[in-house]
Amino acid sequence: MMTLAQRANEPDYLALIDVFEACFFDSYRTRLVAGTDEPYYQPGAGGEPHQIVFAHGFFSSALHEIAHWCIAGEARRQQFDYGYWYEPDGRTPEQQRLFEQVEVKPQAIEWLFCVCSGRNFQVSVDNLNALESGAEIDRNAFTENVRAQFNAYVANGWPQRAAQFAAALANHYGQPWPVQAQPAVVAKHN
Repeated sequence: MMTLAQRANEPDYLALIDVFEACFFDSYRTRLVAGTDEPYYQPGAGGEPHQIVFAHGFFSSALHEIAHWCIAGEARRQQFDYGYWYEPDGRTPEQQRLFEQVEVKPQAIEWLFCVCSGRNFQVSVDNLNALESGAEIDRNAFTENVRAQFNAYVANGWPQRAAQFAAALANHYGQPWPVQAQPAVVAKHN
């Protein structure tokens, strides 16, 4: 377990990279990498390791991308960005509804990772230009859907890789294992 002084002198994401590598490199040949732009997953080619690339060294981006990796099956992990569809900012109301359906599970896992690393969690609707596209964002409803999924995982068990990484985070940051979803931070903007 790190002391507070050690934690204060360490860039946030470096510990995540180390914890992730200790958990998964040997068994999955996957690395967590700080990127400079949009996050993505790159399967390895020619013996190279797979890479989970998170945006701009942001701690929350790393946790979110790891959450996606934790629920991606073997076939998905062989495809760039897991072969998922992604519609950028400015989604229509229907596209936003589909986005939120797909994001409930990874964001519930991200919430677990936040709790286990002593961080606040805030859902991401990832649609800052919603008003321009006519999409109405109900952040509170989405937060409640993610909370319900979190609590379903508490009751029924977490995906194996998510539980393994969360336990390593809780150990590294000296945090207790969560028994239910704590209140999330709900921002007033989209």
